[in-house]
Amino acid sequence: MRRASLTGAVVVVSALALLPVLMLVGYALLAPGSSTLQLGAEGLEQVVNTVVLVVGVGLIGAVVGTANGWLTACCHFPGRRWLRLAQVLPLAAPAFVLAAVLVDLGSRWGYRFHGIGWAVLLLSLTTYTYVFLLSTESFSMSGHRQLEACRSLGVGPWGSFRRVALPLALPSIGAGVALSGMEVVNELGAVEMLGVPTLSRGILQRWQGEGDLQGAVGLALIALVMVSLLVGAERWLRHRSRRWNMGHEGTSSLQWQLSGWRCYTAQLLTVVPPVVSLAIPLTWLVMSLDHLQSDSLEELVALTLRSLGLALAAAVVTVVAAVLLAIARRWLPQPFLRQLTFVAGMGYAIPGTVLALALMLIGGPLGLSPLLLLLWGYSDRFLAVSKGGLDAALERIPPSVDEAATGLGCSWSQVLKRVHLPLLKGPILVGALLVFVDTVKELPLTFSLRPFDFDTLAVRVYQYAGDERVSTALIPALLIVALGLVAAVALMPSLERLGSGADQS
Repeated sequence: MRRASLTGAVVVVSALALLPVLMLVGYALLAPGSSTLQLGAEGLEQVVNTVVLVVGVGLIGAVVGTANGWLTACCHFPGRRWLRLAQVLPLAAPAFVLAAVLVDLGSRWGYRFHGIGWAVLLLSLTTYTYVFLLSTESFSMSGHRQLEACRSLGVGPWGSFRRVALPLALPSIGAGVALSGMEVVNELGAVEMLGVPTLSRGILQRWQGEGDLQGAVGLALIALVMVSLLVGAERWLRHRSRRWNMGHEGTSSLQWQLSGWRCYTAQLLTVVPPVVSLAIPLTWLVMSLDHLQSDSLEELVALTLRSLGLALAAAVVTVVAAVLLAIARRWLPQPFLRQLTFVAGMGYAIPGTVLALALMLIGGPLGLSPLLLLLWGYSDRFLAVSKGGLDAALERIPPSVDEAATGLGCSWSQVLKRVHLPLLKGPILVGALLVFVDTVKELPLTFSLRPFDFDTLAVRVYQYAGDERVSTALIPALLIVALGLVAAVALMPSLERLGSGADQS
């Protein structure tokens, strides 16, 4: 009974998160022709391409994100501190912006950027930061006694990483890979510009191009099953790798000094992704100055304020919901409620266009404001972005901490306020900033649900790029990058705090 309020809050949040999914499933089962699933002429190719993208981007992102997280957290080489901070810069460049830039540059250079290979590389570049942020926190906060033992036994950086650090960081790495995979399934603008048929693109074609709503919902359910398997694998991995650790346990000097070719390799691995992600739009800017066109200043200010306001509101609502679900999964003993909190975070699996359709089916009869539906959609889609890091962080807090607090008579809300929130400041900040960046860059949901004459920066860039007015899209695209850079810079102090213990040496 003392946790009845938590139970009620979890039920409400979960119901709001799951209602669009239930609407889709109900429509798929009850609509005419629901007994068969017609993939269409390109349906099988769209499914295969989506799987290839998820696997390829996941593998590259896991390798690059984990390697850079380990090198910048536990190794020492010239420029390490600044390169550690630079890893968040790719968050500022949306995949559809980079794709539009590459396509335009290719037309000038006589080269065609096209096909699934370029899509894998481009999406890996824009999503590996998810893995980096979660893995570097784990490397900085966990397993210091074991790493000290490795150093005392003469084990080098590679051996310590393979035997100790990597097993401890697997839950965080899995959460990052799952988040990047969900982002890949939802991607629309980049794959359309690069000519890669995917589920997200196919859903939009079936719904708006062919008017086949049933077929669009069917493809959406395939995407939902695909990402459900991905998130389920991440959850199983976290359960198998569960270890509790409260943070730094030994001396602050836990870095391996790299020299020679190892130093140059580490510098190359950590400098290439952020430099490339910013060099592409900057190169485009330099080459396009003579052809620069823009909306009026008033229009640009309005687009920026709309994007900024939606992103801030979505970040606050989503983080509050994620904290409730993450705490409930730890505190509520009922298996049903624990499973409910897990399923509620699956909204990220739903492509934005279909989620928009479900919300319109819900909000239309109720007369809900389009802005309210848009905020609902953002919170549903990006709940997993914030919740994944919180779940991984809570796995490192021993249950004995909660037991000690409750033994002293604290309620769940008091434990949350006095114990969990102070320990979760870093993951909460990271989750909020990731939701902020994702909302600024979000395209399919915003394009479908926005009120009349309420464009955002992402929608305007997509419209101009689709009309081959790339020079006009330059300023809105750079504003998106600027907002992303603001969030990336805000992430840097948390990364500095993670590495401050090692830097003291």
